[in-house]
Amino acid sequence: MSKQYYTTIGLEVHTELKTASKMWCSCKNDPEVAEPNTHVCPVCTAQPGSLPVANKEAIKKVIQVGVAVGGTIPDFTEFDRKNYFYPDIPKGYQISQYKYPLVSGGELAGVKLTRIHLEEDTAKSSHGAGSSLVDFNRAGVPLMELVTEPVIKDAKGAGKFARELQLLLRTLGVSDANVERGQMRVEVNISVSEDPNKPQSKYVEVKNIASFRSVEKAIEYETARQIEMIENGTPFVKETRGWDDTTNTTFSQRKKETAEEYRYFPDPDLPKLYLSKVPEFNVEKIKAELPELPWQKRDRLQVVGIKPETVEFLVSDKTYGELFDVITGISNKKEMLITAANYLTVDIPGLLQKEGSVLPQAEALTELFIMTNGGLLSSRGTKDILAMLVSGATDSPKVLAEKNGLIQKSDPEALRVIVRDAVTANPKQVEEWKSGKESILMFFVGQCMKASKGSGNPGLFQELLKEELGK
Repeated sequence: MSKQYYTTIGLEVHTELKTASKMWCSCKNDPEVAEPNTHVCPVCTAQPGSLPVANKEAIKKVIQVGVAVGGTIPDFTEFDRKNYFYPDIPKGYQISQYKYPLVSGGELAGVKLTRIHLEEDTAKSSHGAGSSLVDFNRAGVPLMELVTEPVIKDAKGAGKFARELQLLLRTLGVSDANVERGQMRVEVNISVSEDPNKPQSKYVEVKNIASFRSVEKAIEYETARQIEMIENGTPFVKETRGWDDTTNTTFSQRKKETAEEYRYFPDPDLPKLYLSKVPEFNVEKIKAELPELPWQKRDRLQVVGIKPETVEFLVSDKTYGELFDVITGISNKKEMLITAANYLTVDIPGLLQKEGSVLPQAEALTELFIMTNGGLLSSRGTKDILAMLVSGATDSPKVLAEKNGLIQKSDPEALRVIVRDAVTANPKQVEEWKSGKESILMFFVGQCMKASKGSGNPGLFQELLKEELGK
């Protein structure tokens, strides 16, 4: 019988905050500007005599995240110098937080958090043609670091947490959190042991991960690599490893640093910060101003009776989620909301893929879905009008339905004529019905809908067909 191994995972997530200026100066926060070294000044390039001034908006955004995840926001905090020497650290140290972070504790997606603190991003190095270049546009950009407790047990759980964090950050508007563009960077701390109650004290940190799927693949690879090391008796080294997306493997970069090696100490150029003395940092006020959070929206939509996969689409896609909420504000009848959710998540996204398409206004969609639920439009008629709206039609759904003969007819006598013609024209199918094949009824409904050009009430067609076929 093969041995059982247990994986212990903790995540460190760095996120560039969406502010107008950098963390310590008034330079524009736009690290992706095409021209290198255009948003720079003496502060973010560490010129002698320059002094940092903390970005109030960046601090508030971190507090917002902390409040959203139920973390503890202390009154006192301070910034520290984290010392290390790389070409992309112009000062020779990074201004970060160590002993007194802005947020302690909290929980997200069932994962306990250790802390959330605020620091600055580094410059960006590029290498090639026998030289290395440094672009300081990113130096000093506000960077939030979130650290989880080592409580995640598998790759799927890590991926779920990272995606939920991205969704929260976007919901709060604190960051675009685009992983591919480096706005959100996930680093994985992982160890494997043979005892579920005694995780390995030495662990590996995996960096340079450019997607959530790669986070999962890196964990899967590193788990297998460490199990192989245990089984082969290979000595374990606590180290930092990189992730190679081409080979789907990790590779050694350097020995893992310790807090002592960073030689943290309070930055003497920045004053101690007491949050209660700054009105913008009032925790209760920030809490009251939070938007509806992803898990709150899930609960609200699930109560309506919307399918779980549809709920997740509306929660995770801002455009459709907001459109649905506007529709909800106009008409909140349960049946209408379920109809709206289904069309918003299936039909409209498909139609919008066509060139020149436009997203219909919430008012027009609400009118359309009310007509659908009221029996004025068949499913086919609703789809046809949706296609017209997406193509840029400016008439109201009611006018479009009337112009195109799509108003669903529910006059029994008018529909009975169509039913009789369908039955007369299909004697073979009539015999199948009489022999007990009840499913053939939908064939007749289809024939009737075709004859009525989609304007007949399918439910009434079924009733009339049963009467006619039963004769």
